[in-house]
Amino acid sequence: MVSTVPTFTVSNATAKATATAHGMTVEQLAKDSSLATQASQNGFEAKVGQTLSTTGIDGKVTVAVGLGQQDKVEANTVRLAAAAMARSLKFHKEIATSLATDVSDSLDIKDAVRLDIKDAVCAVVEGAGMASYQFTSYTKAKPTNLKKVIIAGSGAAAKSGLSLGVTSVNAVCLARDLVNEPGGSLTPTEFVKRARSVARSAGLKITVWDGKKIEAEKMGGIMAVNQGSTHPARFVMINYVPTGKAKPKASIGLVGKGVTFDSGGLSIKSGQGMMSMKIDMSGAAAVLASMMIIAEQAPKVAVTAYMPLTDNMINGDAFRPGDVFTARNGKTVEVLNTDAEGRLILADALSLASEAKHDAIVDIATLTGSVTAALGPKISGVMTNDDDLFARINAASDNTGEKVWRLPLPEEYRKFLDSGVADLRNIGTVSQGGALTAGLFLSEFVSGAPWAHIDVGVGAMADSSEGYVTKGGTGVGVRLLADFVSSW
Repeated sequence: MVSTVPTFTVSNATAKATATAHGMTVEQLAKDSSLATQASQNGFEAKVGQTLSTTGIDGKVTVAVGLGQQDKVEANTVRLAAAAMARSLKFHKEIATSLATDVSDSLDIKDAVRLDIKDAVCAVVEGAGMASYQFTSYTKAKPTNLKKVIIAGSGAAAKSGLSLGVTSVNAVCLARDLVNEPGGSLTPTEFVKRARSVARSAGLKITVWDGKKIEAEKMGGIMAVNQGSTHPARFVMINYVPTGKAKPKASIGLVGKGVTFDSGGLSIKSGQGMMSMKIDMSGAAAVLASMMIIAEQAPKVAVTAYMPLTDNMINGDAFRPGDVFTARNGKTVEVLNTDAEGRLILADALSLASEAKHDAIVDIATLTGSVTAALGPKISGVMTNDDDLFARINAASDNTGEKVWRLPLPEEYRKFLDSGVADLRNIGTVSQGGALTAGLFLSEFVSGAPWAHIDVGVGAMADSSEGYVTKGGTGVGVRLLADFVSSW
């Protein structure tokens, strides 16, 4: 990993820390007369993520971090509070915090809190770790001073939360690293190297198909998109199988779009539109990184990750508007816009996943700008053929704070994908509802299983830092997918 984050430990020994932080609810602030004047002067109302700093006569800094209304404290509240803590104390090398115990066993608020110590510690690590992330490969900018965070707590549950939180942060940071890496250096081959490293560290089986194998497996969509590239395509599969003799409770397929750079092909993007297109492999990054957390949590379900990898470039034989290719499931597709390429490589991956007879298939992709036009950059659109599957994804959204919103798959829009020369075309005949027609396109390549499509739009990259999201790659979808699987 090329990013920098502090180390975390659970301990009640905090003497070396030069700064401490504790959580405070609105109700607690109202009872604390000693802080009333300073809080009023600084506009501190204990809202979620607000901070109030005081310095003692010994020079040590104490920060009160807002938790909001005590009856609304949940995991994401703690993440946001921990993120605010890390930002406000980033100039200290070592800090200590009682946030986890404040929300898990404080006499004042314990009856209103929904978190045990494991979940609270995990949330503190996630919030502070993700907020402290820095991508340092190509800059001489000084890294944050914050090197160590001591979380007050003890016992097996706290240590378990620490371990899971650290794995979660490392996974999100991996995804952010991959998204932040330039498309010229993160080629499909380089992505495979990173994937092998993840699989090796997590003890997971990895299978990699090269260009010849992709052709032999009749993955016409991947071959078409890769036609204009000097970098050969790759197809990666990673398998997690629970240990023990008992049969897994379910089998889940996770599919991630892996376009390592998208020029738009012959339907070339504008210069402005191309600037951020190194993010177009964010779906594959999310799927890969989620497998790190899944391996740590060891759920009783089997999981296969599918990652089609190619860039979308231009050369003398790049695929053209009007070309027709045959996807793995035998359906023919007329390509009328080479900038709608992500759905073409997902078509092959979804076809392969369908053949595995999973109990559920979920794909994730930076697929359309239309979804961002509808929902903005902080909410992902979900399209699915199964209500129960959406309920599971929505529950994972609530647990992780990664927001989703269900969008329809209107049957009456399917006619917009009709082609005169093939089974379907890769874009709709109308300009509106692009996210929906993209979802309908993908549905043509899924069979035999509940399926959901998560379109993160431009949410894979942030223009500024806020909460535990930092400027650049966001790592969206990593924790969502992991929670979805582990909660099955």
